[in-house]
Amino acid sequence: MSYFRKKIYACAPYYTVALGTGRKEFHPKKLRPGIEHYIKEAGLGSISQIQNPENIDEGVIGNFIAARFCKQGNLGGFFPYVHPTFQYKPCTRVEGACDSGGLALTTSIKTILADLADVVLCIGVEVQNSVKAIYGADFLAAADWFSGNRKKGHVYFFPDLFSQRAGACFEKHGHDKIRAGMAQWYVNAVENARKNPESQEYHNKNSDLFGTGMMKPNPKAFCEHINVFDCSKVSDGGAAIIFASEEGLKKIGVDKKDAIEVISFAQVQDNLTTPPPDLTKLSTCEIAAKRAQERAGIKPSELGVLEVHDCFTIAGLMAVEAAGLVRYGEGADFVKEGNTKLDGIIPTNTTGGLVGYGHPTGATGVRQACDIVKQLSGKSGDCQVEIKSDKPFGMMSSMGGNDKTVVAMIFQK
Repeated sequence: MSYFRKKIYACAPYYTVALGTGRKEFHPKKLRPGIEHYIKEAGLGSISQIQNPENIDEGVIGNFIAARFCKQGNLGGFFPYVHPTFQYKPCTRVEGACDSGGLALTTSIKTILADLADVVLCIGVEVQNSVKAIYGADFLAAADWFSGNRKKGHVYFFPDLFSQRAGACFEKHGHDKIRAGMAQWYVNAVENARKNPESQEYHNKNSDLFGTGMMKPNPKAFCEHINVFDCSKVSDGGAAIIFASEEGLKKIGVDKKDAIEVISFAQVQDNLTTPPPDLTKLSTCEIAAKRAQERAGIKPSELGVLEVHDCFTIAGLMAVEAAGLVRYGEGADFVKEGNTKLDGIIPTNTTGGLVGYGHPTGATGVRQACDIVKQLSGKSGDCQVEIKSDKPFGMMSSMGGNDKTVVAMIFQK
């Protein structure tokens, strides 16, 4: 029995370049595109792949914290800026920290399931290179319990939270094992990003990625257990995708063979005021993945492609375990052995993930969905992996905060 009351399809995926440090065209002192630019570019990139954009009923925009980074609120007001036929149509901006894009996906689908729309344009966006990193770290701390934890937190708040997770994993599972897994995650991220022209690490020419990944952290300069390269990038960018019912596909002139079915999702919330129950696990991500898989009626072994929220390399290792691919404590070895590479058992973060592609926070969940849809459609270019007939499913998992707000979504070829 289908989890949804009617069929839901995803089509027309598009995302922009992730602009920031590492891209040749990025210069911190030169004028760069504003948030409205990315909303429009992503939206136009998506609707250029369909017919009759006037038949889009509604918009959803995922964004974390434009009011701080860009001094801009009321993002729904940019929906008519994308296309003139969107004038006076509804648009909702949703926020869930780094899972804002994931919430935009579920909000779009819920609207169609409620029979309030047949076609929804889902956009995710963030511009973060508007302030110095030290100020950005303070803005991003709003993804955690700010009044309860910020004052006693590290100056680089979220990197320190995941540095603590890395330290706990070192102590639990062994430093060398976990560090090697983190280093291999970094290698995979950059190697995949080099195949994707939109990725922030596309221009990375480092000839010894693993050696870099194994470098000892300097806590006087950054954090105790992780390096800067273990972190996802500070990024500007946007992503967009269209969700539609069967009737909606007809309205926008998209054949079902050119769309990918969404068969389940799980949206899970943990208490923001409580610490993680176990620093060595992404407990909320695990619950979300299990629910999404149970609702889809599939096992983790049936996944042909995976997108996880590797905001830090240590998060990537834990996310593989949370997705059910391996048992607790085995993620580092699984990654080190090459199982998540493009030609591995479960190709993961095929265009670089957050570490390689970049992490424009509000856009990330939407970008993850775009990459799953591209892979299942056979349209991922140099990043394309083989989708076998016995593994026709793709899953994305998008996380907000320190494993607090999570969306897991499963698509079927």
